[in-house]
Amino acid sequence: MSSEEKLDLKSVLELDSNMDLYKVVDFLNKNLKDKNLLFGLTMNNNKMRISIYETA
Repeated sequence: MSSEEKLDLKSVLELDSNMDLYKVVDFLNKNLKDKNLLFGLTMNNNKMRISIYETA
């Protein structure tokens, strides 16, 4: 991603912690990058948050 690209947050989902979510997010990023989508995963306490961004 270049420094000129902007990220537009499309959706956020908070779930109970599950380490397999890292595999899902990695899979989505590898397979949907040509659709200008980027997926993020953050963890806070026992909750994980999946974020979907569209790159411009």
